[in-house]
Amino acid sequence: MKIAAQIREPIEQEMELFEEKFRDSMSSKVALFNRITYYIVNRKGKQMRPMFVFLTAKMLNNGTVLERTYTGASIIELIHTASLVHDDVVDDSNKRRGFFSINALWKNKIAVLVGDYLFSKGLLVALERKDYDLLQIISDAVRSMSEGELLQIEKARKLDITEEVYYEIIRQKTATLIAACCSMGAASVLPNAPEVETFRKFGELCGMAFQIKDDLFDYGNERIGKPTGIDIKEQKMTLPLIYALNHSSKEKQKWLINSIKNHNKDKKRVKAIIAYVREQGGLDYAVEKMLGFKDEALALLQAYPESDYKAALTLMVNYVVDRKK
Repeated sequence: MKIAAQIREPIEQEMELFEEKFRDSMSSKVALFNRITYYIVNRKGKQMRPMFVFLTAKMLNNGTVLERTYTGASIIELIHTASLVHDDVVDDSNKRRGFFSINALWKNKIAVLVGDYLFSKGLLVALERKDYDLLQIISDAVRSMSEGELLQIEKARKLDITEEVYYEIIRQKTATLIAACCSMGAASVLPNAPEVETFRKFGELCGMAFQIKDDLFDYGNERIGKPTGIDIKEQKMTLPLIYALNHSSKEKQKWLINSIKNHNKDKKRVKAIIAYVREQGGLDYAVEKMLGFKDEALALLQAYPESDYKAALTLMVNYVVDRKK
């Protein structure tokens, strides 16, 4: 059995029912919206985020979920989908998961409006059911995600990102939403309990490991295949590059910064940057930090009794760092 199927197995019924509820939550009176949301739903990804919601809830509540858990999962998936639609506009990206993006098919104006619609739907799902604590969790996450994106844009202009700033960017941009998934799962079954914060931290640690893994894909390795250099072309300062910069002579630092600022579209130069970052131990360092976040996340699970849900969450954490794409 594939790892994704193993993770999903203890929540299979919940995920099937969730997909029905999620489709319903996206419906609109406007035919164009329905056509676009139908396109989105039929090209869904691994659904890792709602899986975090259900696994956390079932582990903390003796294998049962509540209606609030479905609400939480729907909120997360609506907001996540909205952020992807907006990201594709911001990044001027024409593909998403191998399919044409919304902006590629319907242009930017419609894509922005669809993203806005999905955001509002996510907030309304919580309001309609008076689940104000779940609304608070997702509102905090959206604020952090926006701040993280802006912080990255601000720092990219000067290329002066320290390791600490890099962690802050990925915590806000990526880890915050996974943290919201796990705290949402906990809050849906144990409102106001200490577990809400414990699992927010658990999700944040998973999210940090997830983003570092994503950054490593840019450099390729035996399992991933060819390096892409996309982050370098987009002048994104990721952990392997930051480490290499911090462990270089002044001369090499000048060469690296000049290369990223002025030669980031030159394929030969990008290859040279990737080779240099590897030589300097940038990838090894990033892997070490990624595994550190993974181990911290797994340590938080130790306090809970063994169950199929705990086993699936453990598999999920390991999958985050072992995945091939």
